[in-house]
Parts: sequence; structure tokens; C-alpha cells
Amino acid sequence: MIEIDLAYGHLVRLGGATPLTIHRQTRTVKGYTASSYGDGFADVYDDWYTDVSDIKATVNAVDALADGGAVLELGIGTGRLALPLAERGVAVTGVDASPAMLAALRAKPGAEVLELVEADMADPGLAGRSYAVAFAAFNTFFNLTDTAAQESCFAAMAACLRPGGCFAIEGFVPPVDGMSDGGMSVRDIAVDRAVLTISQHDSTNQVITGQHVDISEAGIRMRPWMMHYRTPTQLDAAASTAGFMLESRTADWQGSSFDSQSETHVSVYRLVDRR
Repeated sequence: MIEIDLAYGHLVRLGGATPLTIHRQTRTVKGYTASSYGDGFADVYDDWYTDVSDIKATVNAVDALADGGAVLELGIGTGRLALPLAERGVAVTGVDASPAMLAALRAKPGAEVLELVEADMADPGLAGRSYAVAFAAFNTFFNLTDTAAQESCFAAMAACLRPGGCFAIEGFVPPVDGMSDGGMSVRDIAVDRAVLTISQHDSTNQVITGQHVDISEAGIRMRPWMMHYRTPTQLDAAASTAGFMLESRTADWQGSSFDSQSETHVSVYRLVDRR
């Protein structure tokens, strides 16, 4: 089965070595909002996730797709990708629903050249702009926690891209043999701290919810996360409804061939001119 740490799609075994009994009583987390993930992880994001994917390859690919045009990043976070893009002279707008994430980004050198928008990426309110590229890297699109929000995002991207612009999505490929129902694993352990990952998987609705339980001498910090994963075929259908067509699909940002054994994909959708 696929190995992912579903708080952000990192590679560890779902359920760990000690699976728990999971009761599928709900597909939502009470009180979870668009900003919950970012607010829960902003203070540890750079420590935990800076090297989670190939920054150089991502920046190279997005820069090439933009070809001198402006770029919109969904889920900009603390600027892991946006800052190196801006260093190349790319005009970058970043959307994030989390005030804590954006505050962490604003404190960094170079952030002053970014246009930062605090909004839900399902509908960031940027209609009428003329971006060359919009992109959601490394499972960020799946942080939209239901199908309606994802379809809304596709429509919003169609409304803010220039004619012929593209929307690139990087995500994991749900394995055909399924994933475990959930469980608990140890993410990190030290003399004065332990982090546990607890997850629940609703395979019917393709929703995974969980917590990183961060235990230290200072107390216990809950870091919630939730994902609504989709297959590439499902993404293609949603894109088509919003006026996009699939232009390319590779296994990564480096352009590796995508096939039935690929565990991740980068799908580039081109906005169709319907005039």
C-alpha cells in the first residue's frame, strides 16, 4: 500500500506498525476550517517540511511554464517555492488561508516582492487577473476538503488565468489496492519531545483526517490536517468541467514519464479558448 504522512503527503506508512481500530463515524472534523492546517503547522513548517520535495525542479518547471508571465501559487505557506521563484524575477502572487503561515512568510527576506492574499484557495477572489500559471504543489490541492471546494477552485483558476494559461497540480496517485483505514505511528521522538501521528481514512468519500499530537515539556499541541484525495481521472473530469484540458502528465516536476506504477503525478491543465 502507499506510504504517505497525510498531513502533507510525506512518505511514511499510513497506520504505522501498530494499527488502531478506527470508527468511520464522520467525514469531517468538527471546527476544521480552511486555515486550520496552516495555523496548526506554521511554527514547525520550515523545520519539518523544507525538503519535502524537489524545490529546484519545481521552480524550474513553473518558471518554464510561465515563460515570463505572472504566477499564482495556491497554498503559498512560508514561501518554500515562491521565494526562489521571485529570486528569478518571476512576479508571484500567493494565496493562503492561514494568517500564521503568511506572517511567517512576511518575516523572511525577499517576501516584500510577493503579493500575498489571505483567502481560501477554493475561491481566492482574483477573477479578472491574467496569470500565466497557477499551481498547487505537493498535495496542496487535496487540502480542499470536499469535491465542491475543488471544483470551485478549478472555476476560480479559469477566471484568473490569461487566455491559454495553465493550472498545474502535483499530487499522489491513490493506489489501486487501497490504503489502510488509519492508525497511529510515531513521527518523531526525542529526550524532551514526542510527536504522534493519528489518522482516519474514509475510503468511500476519499477523505483522510488526522492529528499530529506534539507532546513536549511545554504541554500538548494538536496539529490537525484533512485531505480529500482524488485520482488523476477524477481531476481530469473536474478540470474539463471548468474549461481546462489535460496538456501533460508526468511523474514529477523533472518530467519523468508517468505510467501505471507512478506514485505521484504533475498534471498540467491548459485553459481552452472557447471564444
